[in-house]
Formats: sequence, C-alpha cells, structure tokens
Amino acid sequence: MKVPVYSLKGTKVGSVELPSVFSTPFRPDVIHKVYVALDSHRYQPKGTDPMAGERTSAESWGVGRGVARVARVKGERHPRAGQAAGIAGVVKGRVAHPPKSEKIIWKRVNKKEKRLALASAIAATANRELIILRGHKVGELNTFPIVVSDSIEKVKKAKQIIEFLEKIGLKEELKRLEKSRKKRSGKPRMRGRVTRSAQGPLIIVSQDKGIKNAVKNLIGIKCVLAKDLSILDLAPGANPGRLTIWSKSALKNIVKPVLRIGEVVAA
Repeated sequence: MKVPVYSLKGTKVGSVELPSVFSTPFRPDVIHKVYVALDSHRYQPKGTDPMAGERTSAESWGVGRGVARVARVKGERHPRAGQAAGIAGVVKGRVAHPPKSEKIIWKRVNKKEKRLALASAIAATANRELIILRGHKVGELNTFPIVVSDSIEKVKKAKQIIEFLEKIGLKEELKRLEKSRKKRSGKPRMRGRVTRSAQGPLIIVSQDKGIKNAVKNLIGIKCVLAKDLSILDLAPGANPGRLTIWSKSALKNIVKPVLRIGEVVAA
C-alpha cells in the first residue's frame, strides 16, 4: 500500500510504499495482554516496616478481670495505659495483611507475543476507523499513517510543529488536546502530577536532530525513535489506533523481528 509523503509546508512531495508489517491482522486481545505486562514493569514495589504497630509494651492481663484477653499497654495514669495494642483490629494496632515489598508485580510475556502485539499496534495506526474510534479529530485526512519527509527530524521549535499539523488538517485535533487539559487535586497534585491531558499524535523518527525538544512542551504530543518504539506509545491504555506521524526514514528503521512478523503474515 502506498501513502503520500508530506513536506513541512503540508504539500505532497511524493509517495512511499508501506512495509509489510502494516498488513498484520488486528489483534486487540494480544495488544491488551502485552500492554498490561509491559505496564507492570513501571510499577514501584510497596511494603511496610515489618515491626510497624508492634513496638509496644502490650501484654495480656490474662483471666480473672472480666475483660478480654487481648494484649494491653502497660503502665498507669497515661492515656495509652490499658488500651489494646500490638494486634490487628484495634485502634493504633498493626495492619492485618500489609503490602510486602517482595510481592512479584513484574508480569512476563513471551517474545513472539510481544512482537505480534507491536506489529498489530503498528498496523492499527493505518486504520482510519480505529483512529477516529480512539477519539482523534482527523478532519478530511483519508490516508494513514501520515508520512513526512526527513526534514521534520531537524525541527527545533514547537511553533513549526504546530504550523505543520495545522497545514495537514489537524487543527481540530490540537483544539481537542487544549480542551482536554485538566488540573488534579489531592494526592496526585501533592506528588507533582498536577495536570492530565488526552493523548495526541505520536511522532516517530529515525534520528533526533532537535525534534524532541520541539515536542516536549506540546500538550499530548510525543516523539519517539523508531528503534525504541513500544506498545505503550502506540496503544496508550491498551487502546490501539493512535494517530501517528512517521518520518520517511523511520519506516525503514522498524526493528527487524517485527518486520519479519509482517512478512510472514503477508506471505
């Protein structure tokens, strides 16, 4: 399948044949499974102090006093004296089943499944229906993915990226991203995650000659190298069909095992 190649001015300057990986069948089940597994690799182990809630002088009074035989804090004439402590289910007691840092939270996935999921997610970026279903505003664009000349890799200003997106008909998409930005409150805000926004176009290049600096402050837009392409980028939230913009040379730098899967499927 051939798609047009755009210049930074938004004009068509030629066409290019898409690699066979774009013919991979759509497998949302495999994409979801692999996404969940890879997403678990970003988790941080959680655990508590093994002695939390147990640093106390509490000891049971035994029988004969007409009270329960739970451990009670020793002493007299202070608020904690006589209160239950050191066990689960009492005020200021220990947690019954606390989280443990040794819990296995890293999910494994087979190499071939991982490659098939990546190939399928790449193929989904060429499906207009999936892109629209994901929420992207593509206007009158009919051919996907969007391929640009390699001059996009040398762009160093965000203004140039915005102008290019507007010229190829993605003005509504930029408005959608601006409206999607919302402020959080509570714990996320305290931890630095102040704002959240929708996911916009993904720009894939073969070399970073300044474009990452141009993109980093644009809402919802991300830039990655073709060799580092991950299903976490192509299908955020395990929802495939992200709007992607490829540089012409990036199509040739898709990792070889993924390309081979496309060749096998095409055969």
